[in-house]
This record gives sequence, C-alpha cells and structure tokens, in this order.
Amino acid sequence: MNDDDSVLGLATIRRNRGISLAQIAESTKISLRSLEAIERGDFKKLPGGIYDTSYIRQYARAIDYDEAAILSYYHQMTKNETKTSETEKEPGRTFPGGYHPLSSPAGGR
Repeated sequence: MNDDDSVLGLATIRRNRGISLAQIAESTKISLRSLEAIERGDFKKLPGGIYDTSYIRQYARAIDYDEAAILSYYHQMTKNETKTSETEKEPGRTFPGGYHPLSSPAGGR
C-alpha cells in the first residue's frame, strides 16, 4: 500500500512514529487485514458492528492519533455508504432489516 491509499495520512503517521502494522496487530490482536483496511478507509472490510469502532479506537491509540478524527471520518464514510446502498435497492423487494418476503404461505399448503 502506498501513502496515496491511506486516509488521513495514517500510514505515514504510523511509519514516522516507527510503528509497524505487525506491532499493532501483536499488541491489539487485530488482524493485519483489518488494520490495512482502516488505513485505506475501506471500512466494509472490517467485521462490522461495534467491532469497527473498537478496532478504529485501538488503532488510533496504537499510533497516538486522535480517535475522534478517525471515527468522524468512519461515520461520515459509512453514512454515505448507507445512503448509496439504500438508493440502489429496488423498492418492494425486501422488508426493513433486509428480510425477504416468503414466496408461499408458511407450511406450503
């Protein structure tokens, strides 16, 4: 990954502080894949839910960076992704929560 792929210059900051992704992975038990995703801002590669914000907070602490700045970027990006995915859905195909209607009544009779 080059610096152009890093959001907020995180990879550069980390390297300037002499910290490797392997060191962060060892201390936090977060996978290298997830740490790389955070640096790229590719948040859909994170496990989801509260794990996302937990991983981002731990990463920020590991490189001594402002957690709020990274989380703000995360929330902005995930809000934009949610809006995009909602507009791409076909109306009437799913119920809230992503549930699909049954094709036949329960029991099939």
